[in-house]
Amino acid sequence: MKTLVKYEFLKILRKPSTLIVMVVSVLLTAFLFGLPILQYQTYNQEGVLRGLAGIEYEKALASENTVVLNDEFVQDVVQEVTQLFADPDNVGFDGTEKFLIGNAYWQDIAPKEKLLRLIATNYAKQGESAGYNQLPELNLSETSFYAARAEKIDALLNASSRNLSDAQKQYWQNLNQHVAVPFNYGYYEGWEVILTSFELLIFAILSICIGIAPVFSNEYQMGTDALILSAKYGKTKCVSAKIIAAFLFAIIAFTLHIIVAFGLPLAFFGFDGWQLPLQILGTTIPYPFTLLQMCLINTGVLYLVLIAMAGLTLLLSAKLKTPYMVLAILVPVLFIPMFLTPTGTQGIYNQLLFLLPYRAMMPEFGKYISYQIGGLVFDVLSVRMIVYPIITIVFVISACHAFKKHQVSA
Repeated sequence: MKTLVKYEFLKILRKPSTLIVMVVSVLLTAFLFGLPILQYQTYNQEGVLRGLAGIEYEKALASENTVVLNDEFVQDVVQEVTQLFADPDNVGFDGTEKFLIGNAYWQDIAPKEKLLRLIATNYAKQGESAGYNQLPELNLSETSFYAARAEKIDALLNASSRNLSDAQKQYWQNLNQHVAVPFNYGYYEGWEVILTSFELLIFAILSICIGIAPVFSNEYQMGTDALILSAKYGKTKCVSAKIIAAFLFAIIAFTLHIIVAFGLPLAFFGFDGWQLPLQILGTTIPYPFTLLQMCLINTGVLYLVLIAMAGLTLLLSAKLKTPYMVLAILVPVLFIPMFLTPTGTQGIYNQLLFLLPYRAMMPEFGKYISYQIGGLVFDVLSVRMIVYPIITIVFVISACHAFKKHQVSA
């Protein structure tokens, strides 16, 4: 059996078309995940800093703003910003809103503006963002930072537009209770790039599917299907070896893409921030995970999507006569969801859309997407981890059956 698997694996790998597609795909992945590095820019009083110079500058500033977001710190920050706005020489006005200028901005605000925006947005209405210039308007004696977060989550869950059941609301409230407070805050640029770019690996999945599309259909084209199916182990070991080799190729090739995709941001932005909570990306995020944990969890989901798409490719390859016909179906399956927009988090259309391959690659950790079956409630990550293994099994069994029952041409 090992010899058969090795033979089938090498047969996939040695195709010139497979090698070309893999090289192009890896280069495309490197380009897409390298863009945030190439396009990175930040500002100081002297002007704009781009690329590596900007990254190093931001990392140096961030090292000075590694803090614990407790209520005392938030109160001190709000008081500091309020005092800056109290001096008319520090304040500019564009006809709509006030903002700080000169040294007041560059020395006291710019180094921690991202942190200040997180604090201000925590007090803003759900779905709205806020900047540091809104901090002086806060009355912290009425609502503390974490009390404001709790109120915001409560308003989010009870919004009529979400149409959540009592069981779903309770599920999310229970999950939120496991979020540790106060939050630690620090530099996390590399992990943010990864967490916001997972769906770009859809091109890697397509390239892998192109590589395994001929596994069965090529036998039809070459006329070797009759020989295989009439052999002693043609319908058993040979079919199993083809499927194992295809999955082995898919996992190895995808792992190479993952190394490139994750390696570039972490190499240039650094590993800093892996232990920070997800809530520094948005305080109402309900999952009690660190940035690294969410990255690993969603990477696991990516592999499940990959395996399912490989299973679908094998099924189509077993049913159709050419690899081109296989790809004619696969490409729409993978890419049409890219152009579909959710209208909410509930309803059949939305909940199916969040499970389709392209959308399933996005973590969606801040949207409170849940599925209810009777009294049981599951979040979207859990449902993906259940659905994709099931459909993979269905695809593989169907592919085996389709090839074994294939009618050999006379």
